[in-house]
Amino acid sequence: MAASFDPALPLYLGLMSGTSADGIDAALAQFPVDGGCRFVEGLTLPWDPLLRERLVSLGQGGELASLDELGDVDARIGLAFAAAAVALLQHSGVDAAQVRAIGSHGQTVRHRPSASPAFTLQLGDANRIAEHTGITTVADFRRRDVAAGGQGAPLMPAFHLAMLGTADEDRAVLNLGGIANLTLIPREGTLLGFDTGPANALLDAWCERHTGRTYDADGAFAASGVVDAGLLARWRDDPWFALPPPKSTGREQFHLAWVQQQIGDGQHVAADVQATLLELTAVTVADALLRTLPGARRVLVCGGGVRNGHLMQRLAARLPGVVVESSVRHGLDPDYLEALGFAWLAQRTLDGLAGNLPSVTGAAGPRILGAIHPG
Repeated sequence: MAASFDPALPLYLGLMSGTSADGIDAALAQFPVDGGCRFVEGLTLPWDPLLRERLVSLGQGGELASLDELGDVDARIGLAFAAAAVALLQHSGVDAAQVRAIGSHGQTVRHRPSASPAFTLQLGDANRIAEHTGITTVADFRRRDVAAGGQGAPLMPAFHLAMLGTADEDRAVLNLGGIANLTLIPREGTLLGFDTGPANALLDAWCERHTGRTYDADGAFAASGVVDAGLLARWRDDPWFALPPPKSTGREQFHLAWVQQQIGDGQHVAADVQATLLELTAVTVADALLRTLPGARRVLVCGGGVRNGHLMQRLAARLPGVVVESSVRHGLDPDYLEALGFAWLAQRTLDGLAGNLPSVTGAAGPRILGAIHPG
């Protein structure tokens, strides 16, 4: 059955694959003139296992053997994103001609906002997306912000503010993807947004290494272990956590070698390490929130981590008096929130509107983000 949508409003399609590289999220949406987001349909396509292995390796600092390999990976990612868009259109019964634009984040393989010169690199040839779908595609959103002196990430706070802001309370939006990031929305004052540290990227990687499963369903593996207070303290002492915002990070900072450095050669029960990694996510999110928006009374959670019941419990325990709940309670599907955000950013770009928030990224000013590839 065809998806239901308002024929008087343009459709946008967002494509997102995060740090965990666990799949490509594709979402169709409409954005009414008076505000809000009308979610039409969503679909997640898994990565080809061999390509995913290359992406994870690159994200953790792995090297490409040649420019030929770079071109090959970029093309393959673009084709995978195009396939996800086509699959969503077929699944929803929406014709490509009805979609005004696709917003594609691409796959981050390197993010160096503190380098000199700073740079960020998202692969996934958008020309191939436009060619295979026939839809105008907006991509490469981060690099204009970096060129303007910003971190290039996170980019979702502008979308969070537009869709989830309120004058009733101080609140935060927490994305638990491969990396955890917060958007802080005070009733008065300046919005902030920044990465807080590792989330699913390390949890998934450790779980896969020791169980063969690509993720820890509901946090059961972590719940079976005991938090190692000494190990938690050593990880928590990493200087990155003390950096003030704006800040962003990725697998190049938080990867299994980083985990192993503090474990050393000693004997550790795998489930205990998983429990400690989960607690690290909870405590670094709580530390960041209490330090920067201590009056927050609600945290709206999205991303894959929202389905990790044990992690949600530990977050609530670390934030007494704060409501910790899924973004679905406020009308936005947590599984597709970032894909919806990039659909929204595509609309902003085509309409000539800025997509970044300088208070979040540290850029010199508002900028129109992304490159437009006509359909």
